[in-house]
Amino acid sequence: MRSLLLALLLPLPAIAAAPSPCAADTFRQFDFWLGAWNVYTPDGKLAGTNRISSEYDGCVLHERYETGKGYKGESLNTYDPGTKRWHQTWVDNQGTLLLLDGGLHGTSMVLEGETRDPVGARTRHRITWTPNPHGSVRQHWESTDAAGKWSTAFDGKYTCI
Repeated sequence: MRSLLLALLLPLPAIAAAPSPCAADTFRQFDFWLGAWNVYTPDGKLAGTNRISSEYDGCVLHERYETGKGYKGESLNTYDPGTKRWHQTWVDNQGTLLLLDGGLHGTSMVLEGETRDPVGARTRHRITWTPNPHGSVRQHWESTDAAGKWSTAFDGKYTCI
C-alpha cells in the first residue's frame, strides 16, 4: 500500500505531445483566409462579415458568414492527403448544401462543385480565393447558367476587421 501511495505522489515522466496529423505544409495552404473580415462588393458596399478560424488541431478551417440582413451560413474546409485535394462543405439558413473540392493554383485556392435545383437542373460553381499583397483577400465566385456559360455570382474583397 505504501509503494502505491509513493507511486501516486511521484511526478510522472514528461510525455511529448504527438505532432498534429495536420502539421504538414499542405494543411497550411488556405491559412491566408484565416481571420475576422469585413466583405465588400466591388462598389465598396459591405456585403457581410466573415470569421474563419483554425479548429481541430489545425485540420479544419471553419467559416462563419453573416450579411447582417438575416442571411448566414458556414463552411468546413479541410485538406484530404489521400486525394491531395481541398474540400469545402457549405450550408446556410436557406437550405443550401454546396460541396466543393480543388486545390492551390499559384497563390489562389480554387474549389469547384455543383448544385441541383428541385427539378434536377445542374449549376456548376467555381470559387477562387486570392490573397492580395496588402493583406486583403479576393473571393470570386462564378457559376454557370442553363447553357453552361460562366458568369460572376459574387465578387468580394475581404479586409481585416
